[in-house]
Amino acid sequence: MFELLEDLRGMGETNVAWNRKPCIQRDSLLAASAIYTDMYGNEDRTIPATFEIIYLIGWKPHESQAKPAKKGSGKISMKTISNLENVKTGTVE
Repeated sequence: MFELLEDLRGMGETNVAWNRKPCIQRDSLLAASAIYTDMYGNEDRTIPATFEIIYLIGWKPHESQAKPAKKGSGKISMKTISNLENVKTGTVE
């Protein structure tokens, strides 16, 4: 578990809460490690771990923001998206 925490720290993913406590007690970490290893650990005492990266973006509307094109003004149909290479070369029927 401690190697996992070190990897998470390296990615900057340990705790982003504004009101978090500055540190966690060593006894709590040792207890959590023992429980986690017992519940999810492999026979060789390694712990499988995965993570998922989620990207988000947000903005606030502003009068200078570009306006969307009128519906139906597109030159390429979304139906051809699976045939994108032919769309680029102009060979789509």
